[in-house]
Amino acid sequence: MPSGPSQSTAPAPDGLRPHLCVCICTYQRPELLRRLLEELEKQETGGAFDYSVVVADNDERRSAEALVAEFARRAPGRIAYCSEPRRNISLVRNRAIAEARGDFIVFIDDDEFPVRSWLADLWRTCERHGVSGVLGPVRPHFDATPPGWLIKGRFCERPEFPTGTALVWSQCRTGNVLFRRAILPAGEPPFREQFGTGGEDVDFFQRMAARGEKFVWCNEAVAYETVPPSRWTRRYALQRALLRGKNSLKISEGRAVLLAKSIIAVPLYGIVLPFSLLAGHHRFMKLSIKCCDHVGRLLAAVGLHPMDARPM
Repeated sequence: MPSGPSQSTAPAPDGLRPHLCVCICTYQRPELLRRLLEELEKQETGGAFDYSVVVADNDERRSAEALVAEFARRAPGRIAYCSEPRRNISLVRNRAIAEARGDFIVFIDDDEFPVRSWLADLWRTCERHGVSGVLGPVRPHFDATPPGWLIKGRFCERPEFPTGTALVWSQCRTGNVLFRRAILPAGEPPFREQFGTGGEDVDFFQRMAARGEKFVWCNEAVAYETVPPSRWTRRYALQRALLRGKNSLKISEGRAVLLAKSIIAVPLYGIVLPFSLLAGHHRFMKLSIKCCDHVGRLLAAVGLHPMDARPM
């Protein structure tokens, strides 16, 4: 993948450049993966660092292999393919890291695509602040016009911060992150298998924070997440909340406190929800999603699991 010019990064002498490896976990999304790989070809390094790409396919049929091979022919030695047939997001992340080479690990989701200065902005911010890693914003991208309630409720938007802001572990995720390979503990998998349906990134950053690792924000390192029509539905939003509630019990040490809050919250939401329609459908959906977070947590606590996999 060729590197374009960058006026803000001075070239480093050969042999002294750090190496960044972009890790992509994918599952049956060829067109979105193609868009991402095309944008990665355009990353601007200014000669300050080298980078490669690892695509870890979580499909036992290896459906992404031919597409990755197409890009590998265009840039020999720059892109690698591997497969993890067991459906588990933690296992496929670990597989990608095992195949990665270099000094820095970078994660971006297969339904995202970055701006051209993305890698350079992440790396420069990490070096400038001397931290363990850097996260950047993930902003929604729609190829068509979504429902009004989805936009009005800002359901696809995430918090952003000024560049250099120190983050707590609960603000961190793997959708757009660079971290130093050296922070990974030896002798144990970076992501834990029990978080196979989600929450693996929150667990990872919680453990890293406990080890004293520091992460900051870079608001220039933008990635866009393609939000397809299948995610514009009320069903998708509520199913995802149920799964998020279930996974929250695996992460938090304050399990009893969380359950107590949910026991109180669910009947209160049941009372308030009908009246929230008066404030607009987006308000009703926002409260419904919060209610499902609590319901998913309570159901998991008694051994009921209405959602065992991520909604697609």
